[in-house]
Amino acid sequence: MLDKTYRPAEVEPKHYENWEGAGLFGAQPDSNARPYTIMMPPPNVTGSLHMGHALTFTLQDILIRYHRMQGRDALWQPGTDHAGIATQMVVERQMAAENLTRHHLGREKFVERVWQWKAESGGTITRQLRRLGASPDWARERFTMDEGLSAAVRKVFVDLYKQGLIYRDKRLVNWDPKLHTAISDLEVEQREVQGSMWYLRYPVEGEAGRYVTVATTRPETMLGDTGVAVHPEDERYKDLVGRMLRLPIVDRLIPVVADEHSDPEKGTGAVKITPAHDFNDFEVGRRHNLPMINVLDRDARINENAPTAYQGLDRYEARKKVVAEFEALGLLEKIEPHTLMMPYGDRSGVVIEPWLTDQWFVDAATLAKPAIAAVEQGHTRFVPKHWENTYFEWMRNIQPWCISRQIWWGHQVPAWYGPDGAIFVELDEAGAAAAAAGHYGKAVELVRDADVLDTWFSSALWPFSTLGWPEQTAALARYYPTDVLVTGFDIIFFWVARMMMMGIHFMGDVPFRDIYIHALVRDEKGQKMSKSKGNIIDPLELIDKYGCDALRFTLTALAAQGRDIKLAESRVEGYRNFATKLWNAARFCQMNECRPVAGFDPSTAGERVNRWIAGKLAEAAERVGQAIDGYRFNDAANAAYHFVWNTFCDWYLEFAKPILQGGDEAAKAETRATAAWTLDQILHLLHPFMPFITEELWEQLADTRERLLISAPWPNLAFHDAEAEGEMDWLVKLISSVRAVRAEMNVPPSARLPLLVKGGSADTTRRLATHRDIILTLARAGSIETVAEAPSKGAVQVVVDEATVLLPLADVIDLGQEKARLAKEIARLSGDIDKVEKKLANQAFIAKAPPEVVEEQRERRDEWAAARAKLSEALERLAAM
Repeated sequence: MLDKTYRPAEVEPKHYENWEGAGLFGAQPDSNARPYTIMMPPPNVTGSLHMGHALTFTLQDILIRYHRMQGRDALWQPGTDHAGIATQMVVERQMAAENLTRHHLGREKFVERVWQWKAESGGTITRQLRRLGASPDWARERFTMDEGLSAAVRKVFVDLYKQGLIYRDKRLVNWDPKLHTAISDLEVEQREVQGSMWYLRYPVEGEAGRYVTVATTRPETMLGDTGVAVHPEDERYKDLVGRMLRLPIVDRLIPVVADEHSDPEKGTGAVKITPAHDFNDFEVGRRHNLPMINVLDRDARINENAPTAYQGLDRYEARKKVVAEFEALGLLEKIEPHTLMMPYGDRSGVVIEPWLTDQWFVDAATLAKPAIAAVEQGHTRFVPKHWENTYFEWMRNIQPWCISRQIWWGHQVPAWYGPDGAIFVELDEAGAAAAAAGHYGKAVELVRDADVLDTWFSSALWPFSTLGWPEQTAALARYYPTDVLVTGFDIIFFWVARMMMMGIHFMGDVPFRDIYIHALVRDEKGQKMSKSKGNIIDPLELIDKYGCDALRFTLTALAAQGRDIKLAESRVEGYRNFATKLWNAARFCQMNECRPVAGFDPSTAGERVNRWIAGKLAEAAERVGQAIDGYRFNDAANAAYHFVWNTFCDWYLEFAKPILQGGDEAAKAETRATAAWTLDQILHLLHPFMPFITEELWEQLADTRERLLISAPWPNLAFHDAEAEGEMDWLVKLISSVRAVRAEMNVPPSARLPLLVKGGSADTTRRLATHRDIILTLARAGSIETVAEAPSKGAVQVVVDEATVLLPLADVIDLGQEKARLAKEIARLSGDIDKVEKKLANQAFIAKAPPEVVEEQRERRDEWAAARAKLSEALERLAAM
């Protein structure tokens, strides 16, 4: 017998160990089944489970479990990312506690130390994914630094270099002056800060007393200015284009150039150009062949390219000195408070510098062209479709991709330098030595490039490197291209686009057919979760409190396409109650001896209620399957939820009680078999969403099973009995309508009202007689009577199909008081709706409020409007009495 309560903490580890131990997550490469492949976005090896992980891995697990049950050869390829900077920082912090730095150890010993850390502590995230119920093929787990993937990285780098698609160049990068490395845009955090705008005057050469005023938030960078840009159509400066300004402090002549980068409406319309310290200025400098003068060193201190008095100063000390000197020269026009977005390193916490340095770059523009065409031509589709616009926008304006990092943990660049700086790019040192000997005509000493590759470079190869490439393996032939990538919108640029470029270039085909982009998980107010706000919700804490299935189902039910998830703990508690409802329904069935009957066929059932539930189940199974196929996860969860909670628990089991407790043994046996069969099918439908409770019930509700539920086939149901469905749906509608009126009118639960039915057909009369007892019980009616005329007053009318059902209320409620209550509630709702309408009509509010706040206001208005409509309908009924 099932325990009175479901205890997830006991059940979950038991079933997970059984599944994994039996190899049930594994792909079946030797089977005849059609492959279905998902590449797990590899979490950082340093990571721990957060709510974004919980969402993305739940959705992927739903897809993989569903297609596994559909009979596909399902491969969910797992693995972790070596997370270069993040991992190096973790190990360096650990060493700092021992008063050690990586330089004490040297590169080789430090890398060994990182591998040691990975062996001891790098499995946290994969253990936590198991707690989430994730079912990837763990036996195939990969790591972006393992030998096979490292070989793929070297091969791709060498091939792209020899094809002219990787090159070394001096360009601006995001430079972290604390970590001393270039970082990606994703590792740059934009923070709003209150700063200043300084207005500096630059004298016009040869025209005493005339100045061009430029506005800047970074006065210290003027030491590297090599020009001033004005808009070609700006009449104020037309006569100055081509002339020279004398740069104060530095005493360097710089030209005025005409460039559309300058906005005449912004600031003074004249923009100081510092090509070596601003990304936009870099492009202006290239267009006008301006010198690029780097005035900062790797620590963001002023270097030897600035006047002696500034050399060695920290950037902010230099700022104070520049401003003071401009003021002393009479060239500081004014200072204004200014709010700006400042770039910070997300790991170091220091302000990032655009810095001119020698780095390795990928010619992303060339690689992007076929990747753009693949989406345009439908070889890969985005779901929701609007995300393809984001993809196109970035890909069509793509910049060279900086792939080198100045750290030690990662894939070291396979490039060696000869005595004169000649570069030799080969798969290994022996190949480089041979190439160098051929170049110089003798053996020479080579020095390997010290940089490592951007983590995104290796993860861009993930869809094919994990399957064995560059070897032409059976797995590669079978599972590439993959079926779907499930990921967040924030890495469309950094990962999705790069996988598309690399997959097409090296495999000749797209890496995935579908790209499903899910939204963010926010807090219940719609705010982004962050440590600073203190609103982070820990998924593991929710699992401990409510069970894994409750969390999974909550995230799924809220995962509407294109809408962020507002997560409140109360939601998870609510879906824990759903798990409890399922458990209690199973206990009810068990107590009533509803056991699975081998070979049961619902089409042989004679009782209408049993034929009805079989048809409703088939409808629900179709809706759930179609929704999963369309990545409408919330629709799938809600279809399953409503069938289980409403149709099965609230209606079918109630309709079945009189049969199960009656004396007709044949009807009782049939109903027991139908209830058990329906419950089994429910477990199948819910398994992708709620794997643990369904597997537990599957195990306990039958003495023996041929297989575990995880391996059972998805229901293939097609039974429908239109006559049974028409009759039972009518019964549900009748009882629901009566219940709704009772609730709206505040009828006391104990009051047994007579039901008067007018204008009913012969079929309705028959149905009333057939189901009289169940109507009396569930509608809390005192009697049922067909009448030719409605009472002259005092009765509320409800239309059910062709019949009118009347409920005499005059002797049960105070009609005047009830009308006043409804009117008051309608007025309150109208007032609330008006307030929201005024907000939504206010363009200033719409412009300033975050989109999620605006959406929340709209949802609230619509919810109140629906409630008001129901109350108005009730008031009209009362008025008609």
